Amino acid sequence: MNEARAAWVALALTPGVGFHRLARVVAAVGSADGAFGAPSAFLGTAARLPAPLAATIAGGSPAAGARLIQRVEALGGQVLLPYDDAFPMCLRDIPDPPAFLCALGRLELAGREAVAVVGSRDHTGYGARACRILAGAAAREGLVVVSGMARGLDAVAHEAALEAGGFTIGVLGNGIAVAYPAANRRLYARVAREGLLLSEFPPDDPPQAGSFPRRNRLVSGLARVTLVVEAAIDSGALLTAASALDQGREVFAVPGPITSPTSAGTNRLIRDGAAPCLEPADLIAAYPALASRAAALFAGRGSTALGPAGEPPDPVLALLAREPLPLDVLAERLGRPAPGVLAALTTLELAGRVARRPDGRFEAAGPA
Repeated sequence: MNEARAAWVALALTPGVGFHRLARVVAAVGSADGAFGAPSAFLGTAARLPAPLAATIAGGSPAAGARLIQRVEALGGQVLLPYDDAFPMCLRDIPDPPAFLCALGRLELAGREAVAVVGSRDHTGYGARACRILAGAAAREGLVVVSGMARGLDAVAHEAALEAGGFTIGVLGNGIAVAYPAANRRLYARVAREGLLLSEFPPDDPPQAGSFPRRNRLVSGLARVTLVVEAAIDSGALLTAASALDQGREVFAVPGPITSPTSAGTNRLIRDGAAPCLEPADLIAAYPALASRAAALFAGRGSTALGPAGEPPDPVLALLAREPLPLDVLAERLGRPAPGVLAALTTLELAGRVARRPDGRFEAAGPA
C-alpha cells in the first residue's frame, strides 16, 4: 500500500476537509503523509485551518484511507487522485473538484469527449423518446454519455448510449458498492461492465439527501455540454444545468409543450438563454472535432424533428402533408391521446416543420 496515497484519501475523508483545504495542507507540509503528526499550530497557521480541524489532522493517521483503497480494489475498482493520469482532467478545474474518485469500469472513458444528458425522474413518453434519440445519436457519433444513474431519464440516457453501441459514464450519489435505486441494479451492473461508474463517496456509503447536488456538479463537469431533456421547475436536472453554467460549460434544452409541467423547466432554460436542441445535429455541432459531421447531419437531416436521417417519415407530418387538420382530428386518425400529439406538434412547430393556422388547424411547413 502506497502510504502517500492512503494519507491523501484519509485527509479527504476528514470532516471539514475539501479539495482546497487538502491542497493547502499538502503544500504547507510537503506531502499528504507528512500532515499526520505535524504540529497542529503549524497546520493551523501554514494551511489556514480552524484550530479544531488542525488538531484532528495532527492526531490522525492514514489508516482510514488505506481501508477505503483496499475496499475499492476488492470490488474490482480503483481510487483516482487528482494527480493521477487517469483522473478526469476536466474535473481538476471546476470550482469544487473532488479530492478523490472511486472508479469501476473502463477508466479511459473519463478522458474522452462527453455530453451530459439529464432529465426528470417522472418523465413523459415524449421525454423518453427524445432522450433515446439524442443520447443514442450522441453515442453513435463517439461522444460518451454521462448521467446520474437515477431512475427516469438518467437511466434512459445510459441505456440508449449502450444500445447504440456507444459508451456511458454513471456518476453516483452513493458509493460504488451500492446499487441505487434498486430498480437500476441490472443497469448498474451493465454500466460497470461496459462503461464506467464514478463516485466521490466511500464505496459502501448509502445515498444521502445532500449527496445528489454534489453528484450533479460532477455530471456536468465531465462534459462539454449538458443537455436537459425534460425537467419540472423543481427538478434536480436544473441543478445540474446550474452547475454547468458555473463551470463555464454549455447548456442545451429540449423544448416541450407549454402545458406540460415536466417541460416547464426546460422551456424556462431556453427562455433564459440555453440553446434549444431540436435534433441530434444541434448537439453534435457544439463539438469542434465533430463540426464536419454536424454539417453532414444538417444537410442530410431526415423528416423528423428529433430523428436522424433514414428514420421512417413522422406520422404526424405525413398526415399534415395531405391537408391541414385540427388537434382532435389528428389525434383520432393517429389513434393516440391528444396530449401526446400536442407535445409532438409543439416540438415540430418549434423546429419549423409544422405551422399553426389562424383557424387552429395545423399544417406541414416543410417536406414530410
